Amino acid sequence: MLYAVLQKVKERYPEATLVMAPSPSGGSQPFNKLVKSGFYPKAWFWRYGIQWGDFAGWMPKKLREMYGLVLDKDVDVVLDAAGFTYSDQWGVQNSKELARSTGRWKKRDTRVILLPQAFGPFQNPEIKPCVKKWSANADLIFARETDSYKHLTALVGEQDKIKLFPDFTNLVSGILPAGYDPSDKRIALVPNYRMVDKTGQEESEAYLPFMIRCAQYLVNKRARPFALIHEGANDRMLAEKISEAVGGIPIVKQTDPLHIKGIIGACDATIGSRFHGLVSALSQGVPSLATGWSHKYIRLFEDYGFKEGVVSVLDSDEELHKKMDLLLDPESAGELKQQLNEKSVGLKNLTEEMWKLVFSEMDEVAKER
Repeated sequence: MLYAVLQKVKERYPEATLVMAPSPSGGSQPFNKLVKSGFYPKAWFWRYGIQWGDFAGWMPKKLREMYGLVLDKDVDVVLDAAGFTYSDQWGVQNSKELARSTGRWKKRDTRVILLPQAFGPFQNPEIKPCVKKWSANADLIFARETDSYKHLTALVGEQDKIKLFPDFTNLVSGILPAGYDPSDKRIALVPNYRMVDKTGQEESEAYLPFMIRCAQYLVNKRARPFALIHEGANDRMLAEKISEAVGGIPIVKQTDPLHIKGIIGACDATIGSRFHGLVSALSQGVPSLATGWSHKYIRLFEDYGFKEGVVSVLDSDEELHKKMDLLLDPESAGELKQQLNEKSVGLKNLTEEMWKLVFSEMDEVAKER
């Protein structure tokens, strides 16, 4: 998502300074990764209801400029690309922090745009006032599928600024890593630990055996499967267990999202649970099956006209093998690839329309400044 934002904004505003707060304790977006990606670090850290980043304003301006540190008050537009953060499933804290932050930004006339992402459900009584506050403070909000749109508008009402557009990472082009050999890695198995810690007990316990069943069938069919680690140590642990259970299949670990998308684009098919791994596959016409832990997976596959591609970890071997054969049979896989490519063109056009709306809002800010 960061690369998608970086590419489009720099394309439109080549002189713009892009800023992002590093993740606490390193996290998924440590300082060094942000800088390498072309972002300046923002002084930003919520704790105990206090925004400690404001204290950086006491530093001499020359010192801040020397280290490229940007204050929150110097930001003109905030683009929120959280993906899936504001919901009961992730707790109240994320929405509470966004409510506080958007309140600050509104007072400073900073424009706030929530790029296409998943929202809700919002059944927790504590989260509802937070969502109402941040939605009131935002200037544009994009839900990326109908469930999210309904979850949000059921709480705050339908508004012109709340719009429905697909995931916006489909415009990013992947790059194969130098020296990568795809000859023995044709079908990617992409595990996701969220299928263990964000599902009920029955699904959680069935997930690893399910992935092993998929891997074993592919090995038996000589389909040259491999495990692709999209992110995190827990995903790697799952990949290692899958590989060990079927006698050893290659494991590929990549941290660069452009390389991950390039590897996926070179595959014959994928079977996975990482949402953006599936977007990377479908948007490149790579036939895929998915298991998911939220509504976003079903809606994604509906967007590509292949809702039957979402499978359950509780499916029988007969049901599972029937779906996997759709990916393995050259005729059915070829038809599916053509369909995915046709749908991808329409979805990419929608993403371009979404960016036009975003840039229209940003152009107003540029005129005012």
